[in-house]
Order: sequence, then structure tokens, then C-alpha cells
Amino acid sequence: MHKAPVAPVDLLFETSWEVCNKIGGIYTVLSTKAKTLQSLYKDKVIFIGPDVWTPDNPSPYFLPSDSILKAWRKSASLPEGISVRCGRWDVPGKPIVILVKFDSLYASNPEFFGKMWELYGVDSLHEYGDYGEGCAFARAAGMVIESLCAFKKFSEANNVIAHFDEWTTGMGLLYVKWKVPYVATIFTTHATSIGRSICGNGKHLYEYLHAYNGDQMARELNMEAKHSLEKTAAHQADCFTTVSEVTAIECEQLLDRRPDIVTPNGFEQNFVPPKSRFKTAREAARQKLLQVASTLIGRELPHHTFLVATSGRCEYRNKGIDVFLDSINRLEQMDTQRHVVAFVLVPAWMKEPRLDLQEALAQPSKPGDTSAQLPDPVITHWLNNPNEDPIIGRIHSLGFANASQRQANVIYVPCYLNGVDGIFNSSYYDLLIGFDATVFPSYYEPWGYTPLESIAFGVPTITTSLSGFGQWALDTTDDQFESGGVVVVGRNDNNYDDVTYNIARSLRFLAQSSEATLQEISQQAMATAERAAWSYFIEYYVEAFDIALRHCHERQEK
Repeated sequence: MHKAPVAPVDLLFETSWEVCNKIGGIYTVLSTKAKTLQSLYKDKVIFIGPDVWTPDNPSPYFLPSDSILKAWRKSASLPEGISVRCGRWDVPGKPIVILVKFDSLYASNPEFFGKMWELYGVDSLHEYGDYGEGCAFARAAGMVIESLCAFKKFSEANNVIAHFDEWTTGMGLLYVKWKVPYVATIFTTHATSIGRSICGNGKHLYEYLHAYNGDQMARELNMEAKHSLEKTAAHQADCFTTVSEVTAIECEQLLDRRPDIVTPNGFEQNFVPPKSRFKTAREAARQKLLQVASTLIGRELPHHTFLVATSGRCEYRNKGIDVFLDSINRLEQMDTQRHVVAFVLVPAWMKEPRLDLQEALAQPSKPGDTSAQLPDPVITHWLNNPNEDPIIGRIHSLGFANASQRQANVIYVPCYLNGVDGIFNSSYYDLLIGFDATVFPSYYEPWGYTPLESIAFGVPTITTSLSGFGQWALDTTDDQFESGGVVVVGRNDNNYDDVTYNIARSLRFLAQSSEATLQEISQQAMATAERAAWSYFIEYYVEAFDIALRHCHERQEK
């Protein structure tokens, strides 16, 4: 880890919709990076997030404080209707956080959009959906940065950095460049909006990437406003970054700018139990997983049942959930010599936990009582839209609902595992440690935290060459379970069947391995995860800060 910053930093802002607001992978990026940033810059780091909370529904991650930035709050000259709450983020490092209430800016969005068109050419004409909300928050965040810099009497002589994540904060970057030009700006795209849309619409991204024009595709897919904002922010930033070489190539083609530097996502291992509690935690997780599975399918599963999982955002094709289900179907046709239960831990439009499952778990049937199989024994929580959900549709079409006749079973868990889901009542991490393997066969995955989290718990993982993490693993391991705990399956636009076969074969290898081999694989997995710690990866961010400050100073001298 760097002992000191490359350049002195007077203040470092980072703005994201996911500050104190857990939605997806960016929350993990920022919340785990905070500790290492704090060790470098102490309380010169300020995160800015949206105040979307109410007294009845407070953020569980925000620790309010009356003393933090008290003098500024008393004299802050913010537009009417914008309010702030200051405190700390309840994550390791406990960095300073400003939550911004931004609703009052909706009315003036059209006027502001006109100014951004005039200054930077951002085309907001066809905006819809969450575009206005993201832009109002981002502009409010820019105003907070402007106000704090004025309060501290900063000028060109100071080194101030404002870092913005994703298109949702792009307007904040442009506001800062307009109003506080001496502040160095960084823009990070964790996944291009147009690239994600291309994949989400079932189009081939990689085979035709060289021929795609981002502006043209944005018009075709009705993504003009978001794409225009993201592209403009990337070009106007003093430093443009992304999280993997896979996405850097995508940015260069679709946004017409090559990122200045790739900043891979590290993490902290504070959520992994100490070795003294590891065995106990794993056993507790396995018992809970087996109890739910046994109750659903109506027969007691042996303790040595092979438990495998996939998880992540509910993107059926992009996250490779289709591949996972087909791989488990193929695995059943191979001789694994063990019963297999595959869990799909993917939040969807969940209606409620199953009452019949809750009651059965409270009064478990006697071992061997197969008459207790529940109706539709492939799902733990009822869905609002079962006829439109592609995951449950595919599970049914593959015949997994005939649970008693299968050597491999699939169980869909369409809820957030936050400890109060009504069935497991355990967090995702509390269950993750109980699995024998995980599979994340993504088609579109700029980085990929889920396989990294898996190996941190010593659970071997399978991912693909189309993910940023998969590419990093290929660069740092020799692509064998025994030496790195990770297998990276080559994936492209045209080898779907090969991918499902290779995943099934890799899972069969794990299912048939000896206990001694599995212990060695687990140790190698954890060793690989340690090499992805923020203490190593923060150096890329330090370099990004230096690039941004240098380019900003060059701008001021012109």
C-alpha cells in the first residue's frame, strides 16, 4: 500500500447514488474502499449521497452527527429547498458523509438541461424514467461541493478532487467544471449505459463491438439522454476511469474515449469470519441451506450434498443465469456421485415468503417422509409476476419442479438476503460460506464482485472470460482450482453450449474431489482473494488522483 499520496490532497469528494444506499455492486466498491482512503487522507475524504430516507425508513448505514461540518452547515449558501445531513458512513473507516435532499431541483431541470446543452452539448431532449432524478441529485451534489469550497476559501492553489461514479452523477461533474473550475474531476463508468442496454436487448456485444457506434445505438435503443450525458462526462473529466480492461475497450468504442487508467475493484475482508469461527459458521450455513431444500423437495438430503449457487442482479442473460440453469441440467447427466442442490440467489419482484414453507420449517416432517413435498418445490418466496419471470420459467421448462425424481435440484430465492427475508433469516454472507462452489457465468460483467466474495470465504468459483474479474484472474493465476480456487471459462457470442458443458465438467470435478483436495482448493481461493485487497488496488486510484490534478492545473494555466 502507498505510504503517502502521490500529490497532497486538500479535499477529496466522491459522489454516488449508492453512498449509504445499498443497491448494487457500486455500494460494495465505495463502502470497502473507504477504509483505505481514510488511511491515506484521514477526514479529507467526503462521500456525498442522496437523502432518500425518512424518519420511518432511515438509512441503516448512516450515523448522523451534529458536530461534523457544523460551521459550514450554519453558513452554507445552498439554493432554497436543498438540505443536507452530515455524519459518518457505518462501514470500516467510518468516512464523513453528506446526504443531500434534492427534490426542489426537479422544477428547474429543464432550464439546467438547456444550459448543459449550451455549454457541453448534453442532449437531454429525450430524457425519461430516472434521468431527471439522477440529474437533480448530481446537480445538488455539485452545489454542495461548490459551497464547501467557498466556505474553505479554496482556490487554484488548492488540490481539491471531485470524483463522480456512473452516468447518474454526470451532471454533477459538469456543474463543478462550470462553477468551480479549479476542482479536479474524475468520472468512473462501472458499466456503460449503452453497452448494458445492447446486452439487455439480446444483441451480440463482443462479435460486433468494433462496428458499433455508441450514438447510433443510443438512438436505436432509446438511450439518447443517458448515453449523451455519460459520454460528455467522460470527455469533460480531468481523469476518466473504468474498472477493467474489458470495459475500457467498450468505453473506447462506444464513448469514443479510452479511459486514462483502469482502477480495478478491491475489497476488505472484514465480513469474513476469523479462522476460529470459520468451521462453525460454515456448518451453520449448510444446515440452514439443507433444511430449506429438504423441506421444499420432501426428503432429507444427506449432509454431503453438493451445494452450489449463483447470485447477483436480476439480469437473466447479462449475469448468465440462463447458462447456470442449463449447466446444472447438464451436470445431472454426468456421474457426480453426490446429490446436487443449486441455489439461484437473485432478488426479483418478490411478493412474500411462502407461508407453507414457513410452517413446514417450523414443524419439520420425519426423515424419509416424501409425502411432505411442497407444491412448486423450486422457489422459497412467491413472485408477483411468475408468468413473466424468466428464471422461474426456465426452471420449470427444464423439469426441476419434479423434485423427487431429480438427482439435481434447483431452488430459486428471489429476495434480498438481509437477515429478515422470512425463510432463511440470514444474510447473504452468512449463507455464502456454506456452499461447495459458486458459478457466475456472466455475459456482461465489467468487474464482478460476487466471485471475489466467494473465494474470500474459501468457496471455489467459476466465472467467464467476459468479466473483469475473470480477466484479472487469468492474469494472476493459472486458471486451475488447485492453484487459485478459480476457473475461468472462455465465453464469446457463439459458444453457449461449450460454456455450459465446461461449467458442468468443472462442477463435477469439485463434487468428486477428496476432502484433502477441497481443503487445498479453499486455501488457494482465499490466497487469491487476498491479492485483490484494497491495500494493493488503491495505487491505481492514487494515480488517477494525480492525473486529475495534473490535467486540472494544466487547464487553469491555459
